[in-house]
Amino acid sequence: MPAPPTPLVTLLLTPLVTLLSLCPRGRCPPAPTQPHAIRLEGDLTLGGLFPVHARGPAGVPCGPVKKEKGIHRLEAMLYALDRVNGDPRVLPNLTLGARILDPCSRDTYALEQALSFVRSLLPPEGGEGSCPDGSAPRRPPPERLVGVIGASASSVSIMV
Repeated sequence: MPAPPTPLVTLLLTPLVTLLSLCPRGRCPPAPTQPHAIRLEGDLTLGGLFPVHARGPAGVPCGPVKKEKGIHRLEAMLYALDRVNGDPRVLPNLTLGARILDPCSRDTYALEQALSFVRSLLPPEGGEGSCPDGSAPRRPPPERLVGVIGASASSVSIMV
């Protein structure tokens, strides 16, 4: 008999399942393009680098799940964001979002993952393509990343 899902797995999968069940075929948003990442929308975004997975074998960035040093820290950040966003006295009229990445305890993979933080700060490039009706495509504004929490290992922090 399989083990019941952890609260984190339930937290991450429930919105996805709900979105897919409400979304008509062919009209769903594209799947995320960045593996080992979570994104929560907010007025201000906090970055997080949590080693949810251990270092994988040669040629594979990620290995087995790290419960204590990875998932527990990720859950702590999500809990803190929930508490801050749930109390209007803490940040009135603002919500905190998150972009959480899993460096998989590998410094080179962490650097690759962390480049997405830099890319999120850049304004979208104009003039790239057009919609079928001839109008310019709608692009989201640059993300308002205000800080990054992590990484847990010095080798990963130095590389990032």
